[in-house]
Amino acid sequence: MPSSEALTELPAETVPSFGYELIREDLLLDLLGKDTADILYWAGKRLARKYPLSSTDELVDFFQQAGWGKLDKLSEDQKEMELELSSPLFASRFKKNPQTTFQLEAGFIAQQIEQKKEVVCEAFEHPRKKGGKVLFTVKWDKKDSTE
Repeated sequence: MPSSEALTELPAETVPSFGYELIREDLLLDLLGKDTADILYWAGKRLARKYPLSSTDELVDFFQQAGWGKLDKLSEDQKEMELELSSPLFASRFKKNPQTTFQLEAGFIAQQIEQKKEVVCEAFEHPRKKGGKVLFTVKWDKKDSTE
């Protein structure tokens, strides 16, 4: 299993956005049907366990390398964190499918924060269709330890 260090050593390659969007927005929706959002959330959590990251900087880098977009941490307090994801692809994705979901990314973020903070986390997506961005709110309760 590649580590986060091995991931950063991979050569930068580009994938045509059409191919990526074709799989993500057409094929996966057809295969997963009405359960798409739930399955993608848990798939994101599984990917995060496979590629554990130790810092927010590594999380930002992972999103960039995976082609998921530019991730920025906006704020954090004792119970939650706010992040913003943006990409030039989002405007056309929202236009093509106003119900598009970012649950893969939400699950991935939730699991990464959970592993780092050692508390159960849940992430919620808040699409900003006009701005071509997605806000994520990650919430946790220190009483819900993962140990």
